Amino acid sequence: MKRYFIKIGLFFSVFGPGIITANIDNDASGITTYSVAGARFGYALLWTLLPTTVSLIVVQEMIARMGVVTGKGLSDLIRENFGVKVTFYMMLGLFVANLGTTTANLAGWAASMEILGFSKYMMVPVGSIAIWLLVTKGTYRTVERVLLLACIIYIGYAVSGIMAKPDWSLVFKRLVVPEIKTDPEYIMLTIAIIGTTITPWMQFYLQSSIAEKGIKKKDYGASRLDVVLGCSLTNIISFFIIVTCATVLFPAGIRINEASEAAMALEPFAGGFSSLIFAVSLANASLLGAIIVPLATAYYTCEAMGWEAGVNKTFKEAPQFMWIYTSIIIIASLLVLIPGAPLVTLMVMSSVVNGLILPFVLFYALKLANNKKIMGDYTNSRLFNIIAWATISVIVILTVLMLLFIFVL
Repeated sequence: MKRYFIKIGLFFSVFGPGIITANIDNDASGITTYSVAGARFGYALLWTLLPTTVSLIVVQEMIARMGVVTGKGLSDLIRENFGVKVTFYMMLGLFVANLGTTTANLAGWAASMEILGFSKYMMVPVGSIAIWLLVTKGTYRTVERVLLLACIIYIGYAVSGIMAKPDWSLVFKRLVVPEIKTDPEYIMLTIAIIGTTITPWMQFYLQSSIAEKGIKKKDYGASRLDVVLGCSLTNIISFFIIVTCATVLFPAGIRINEASEAAMALEPFAGGFSSLIFAVSLANASLLGAIIVPLATAYYTCEAMGWEAGVNKTFKEAPQFMWIYTSIIIIASLLVLIPGAPLVTLMVMSSVVNGLILPFVLFYALKLANNKKIMGDYTNSRLFNIIAWATISVIVILTVLMLLFIFVL
């Protein structure tokens, strides 16, 4: 019994990075994607969640393992093993993409606040200042606790899905039996679901947070469980978002383009409480995304350049880290507040850049994870390599298709 409690204590000592990274992948952009998928095609796209969950677990476990074994961030390892030039251009692309993603999250925060009756011109500055103070004045432990607490609010999507009273037999059938359509929008949403589930910033943030938390090799098993739980939970939430919109909005023929539109559209059909839950959950997810994505950007940029980095550092100890985080928050906030700003265009372009960079990030991560000089006895298994290479191949194909849809079709 004592040994059992020791294992539980060990898990909770490393618990956090995997859960937080995976759950905050369901940010404003992700929730919008799942909401639109459910409203447009009902349960037809549920099947995409199972293979993406497997791929996400494999990729995130590999990244977490590198963080545990090396005690370094991913951009640090890429710089050391593949050179400064490769790292610089990758960081530049990720900065642009993450600025767009942060803007999307603050736009989601603004939209959810307006649904709840607050002006975005008041709430965007309030939200931005709050998250800035949390990161720049708090410690890693404080930030992690706040993020873990906020992750609980994602349960609201599960409550909303259950309240919608779907046909569960049909739901689970569509979860395991694909309903393939040749509709261009169906293909585009399939690409979007996979693209919003596995993103470049996740890989850098997860490994950096594990390194900063100081998780060691002896804690590897608990860290792996943290990652598996996080990846599973995030796609369970994605499942309920699709189910809610598929059950309520799809039969009514309601087309939406944003997650905030889904929250408003739910009210006449599912009641004000369901709509409120959806809006509050969107506000929570948007603000969490606005914390983590700039934080990930600051982490990997500083690691790549050899600068001091970490939430536990002060402005004096890590000026570049703090100013990168601050600048992204300020620029994204201003963009959201500018009347008529091309936010949709910026979000689409950030998705394109993310899609272009992700195969390279995963390629370098896979090379590092199989390097015995770096990983020792913790290199990838053959099965992991097969799944990882298959994931990269699929992402490359989907990225090409996405570019064709955006720029040609």
